[in-house]
Amino acid sequence: MAAASCARLLSAGSVHGLRLGSRLLPALSRVCPVRGHRLGPADDELYQRTTVTLMQKNAAAGAVIYSYSPRGFNISGNTVLGPCAVLPPSILQWNVGCHTDITVESLSLFYLLEPRVEVLVLGTGARTERLDPSVLRFLKTKGIAVEVQDTPNACATFNFLSSEGRLAAAGLIPPPASE
Repeated sequence: MAAASCARLLSAGSVHGLRLGSRLLPALSRVCPVRGHRLGPADDELYQRTTVTLMQKNAAAGAVIYSYSPRGFNISGNTVLGPCAVLPPSILQWNVGCHTDITVESLSLFYLLEPRVEVLVLGTGARTERLDPSVLRFLKTKGIAVEVQDTPNACATFNFLSSEGRLAAAGLIPPPASE
């Protein structure tokens, strides 16, 4: 309705502007859609967090890493092939091939979740590998402690932290087959 009124007034008025009362208003060259609400920078922060709701009856059990192999892991009786992210009570495939693929983007799942992870245990395969220091600094700014270990020790550390009731998560890369 407002667009039709503006178009009628434009056809009746001058090209440079409309004369309404004693004020001269600029002519409307195009009609823009009116939005009821615009998101500001503060509003955007509301949509960056993901909450995981526990849907199991026995949440206290948590995830336990029973075994590992070059093919994957046995976590709480579930067979997971390839690298995985363990976020009790969830076990997810993790899209990394080796320790050089561990970046801020590949770790986003661990720092976007609520409740916040206290300790992130990263298993880098058969050996403990050095990660990019900027990635470790970034996780520190997010309030997450990081333990980087070889995968066998990372599994044991994760199980220990979980048994203590700590809010721990793990990113695990299977160790290659020993020759």
